[in-house]
Amino acid sequence: MRILVLQHLASEHPGIFRSFFARDDVSWDAIELDEGGTIPPLEPYDALWVMGGAMDVWDVEDFPWLIEEKRVIRRWVRELQRPFLGICLGHQLLADALGGTCGPQKPPEVGVFDVELTTHGRLDPLFEGLAPRFPALQWHSVRVAQPPEGAEVLASSPPCPAQAFRAAPRAWGMQYHVEAQLEAIREWACVPDYRAALERTNGEGAMERLLAEIAAHAAAFEANAAILYRNFMQLARE
Repeated sequence: MRILVLQHLASEHPGIFRSFFARDDVSWDAIELDEGGTIPPLEPYDALWVMGGAMDVWDVEDFPWLIEEKRVIRRWVRELQRPFLGICLGHQLLADALGGTCGPQKPPEVGVFDVELTTHGRLDPLFEGLAPRFPALQWHSVRVAQPPEGAEVLASSPPCPAQAFRAAPRAWGMQYHVEAQLEAIREWACVPDYRAALERTNGEGAMERLLAEIAAHAAAFEANAAILYRNFMQLARE
């Protein structure tokens, strides 16, 4: 198994999944697009993962590489039809690349909130073994307002109806941070834009409170990530 990972910020990496990759001897190549990384030929890869980032899907003037990234996502899902996983910005890019619509999340969702599987989600093999309702880390001011045509919404929350969707037989996007890991969130705390956005939403000292909340949910986050990883890898190998 060889996975291509597209990153938009050094601290927005696969998080807890890195330990799973190492355990299973899974090869993965991270391309840091915001640092000028070039997307390699796609054919050698078995799966494509697209991670989060501070930019928005429409910020193509400031980040022109987003145009090529969307083209790659579209080709991967529609032409190559290989397994895809998008998280946060990656979830939004999947929607945008396939003709869906993204817009502002009002108010922004930052913190640990419950996500609930829809009827489709409870039947989807990616979520097999997950509880119908579970806590997840949210950190976004943009949401998927309209999933691509034909997509199935798999998870939702009151502020954000499209928390997860499947756009093809093996292409999934998730708004929440299933990869959440305390170590990685501490890295986010060092990103000025992230800390400022968090404190604008949740007040002074919000980062410290959030870190404590994540620590309290660490076991549940890891268990859910392990279930999703196991399911994804099985589906990717089929």
